[in-house]
Amino acid sequence: MARFPQNFVQLVTSAAAGLFPGYFAVVMATGATSIAANMLGYKTISLLLLLANCLAYGALCILTLIRIVCFPRMIVNDMISHARGPGFFTLVAGTCILGVQFQVLMGWYQIAAAFWWLGVSLWVVIMYLFFISVTTRSEKPTLDTGINGAWLLAAVSTQSVAILTALVPWSGPEDLRLFFALCMFMIGCMLYLAIITLIFYRLTFLRLSAENLSPPYWINMGAVAIATLAGSTLIIRGEEGTLLADFLPFMRGFTLFFWAIASWWIPLLIGLTFWRHVLQHHRLQYEPQLWSMVFPLAMYTTGTVRLVDALNTEFLMIIPTVTLWLALGGWIFTSLGMWRHFAGMIRAKMA
Repeated sequence: MARFPQNFVQLVTSAAAGLFPGYFAVVMATGATSIAANMLGYKTISLLLLLANCLAYGALCILTLIRIVCFPRMIVNDMISHARGPGFFTLVAGTCILGVQFQVLMGWYQIAAAFWWLGVSLWVVIMYLFFISVTTRSEKPTLDTGINGAWLLAAVSTQSVAILTALVPWSGPEDLRLFFALCMFMIGCMLYLAIITLIFYRLTFLRLSAENLSPPYWINMGAVAIATLAGSTLIIRGEEGTLLADFLPFMRGFTLFFWAIASWWIPLLIGLTFWRHVLQHHRLQYEPQLWSMVFPLAMYTTGTVRLVDALNTEFLMIIPTVTLWLALGGWIFTSLGMWRHFAGMIRAKMA
């Protein structure tokens, strides 16, 4: 028994040292699933997922702070890495999505506002640190090893800021807030269009192995799904007669454009996943990046529901009634895999 506290400290320290930068995708996936369930009337499920998300966010923040204090060199090495650096954007997106949960599910606007300030601050720091770091590196990887779907988390995090900005109460000028939300939406669109061009080229013209076709490629779809949610939210705000009213025709066309792209990606990603695990016999096992598959499914559900409200396209409601259960099923199975993985780690460390 005397060894238990020491083993526990070693376990937490080890977990912090090896923490994957993109682990806040757990918060993103859980939050998106919770919001989707709430939109479709499953209040109990959404509240349970909110509770789970608070616990996950708190645990990940503690591990991240320990890593910053005790292992700053590892943080720096991850930040300048083309492969691992984009994972830090999940911290921004997870923070903002949790803030949206508090605003939409609970109406706790003060907590949502606190998450907005934290999310915007993290966005500024991580966005510019990462892109300055990878731009000024003396040695850079080739395109086939240096880019994957995780790079689109830069666009996802930006759109998450736009959504929370449009929803959270504001004590200053309303036009200023919505102008900022619109600018963040457009920056997110720019980042998606720039990065997806490189990813599409990498997928279609460079050799792709089953090992390289990792779950983050599902963010190809998730990034436009959250852009759909952001655009639809701004359209609804614009119909209230705000500054956004002048941009409504542009917003409607651009939002539908992104929803159509998200829908186009789904069959392709399913086919590539089938090729990877069935035809190439790549073993399906838990890894933190699996949450990058759950988030897009949940966000596509949420984005479609919001699009129906923004464009009065009730005939599309059949889609989220199906995709919600796919997202929830993916969340459950990934959670079970994660806890089984943790249990194995704990047994190994405590032995």
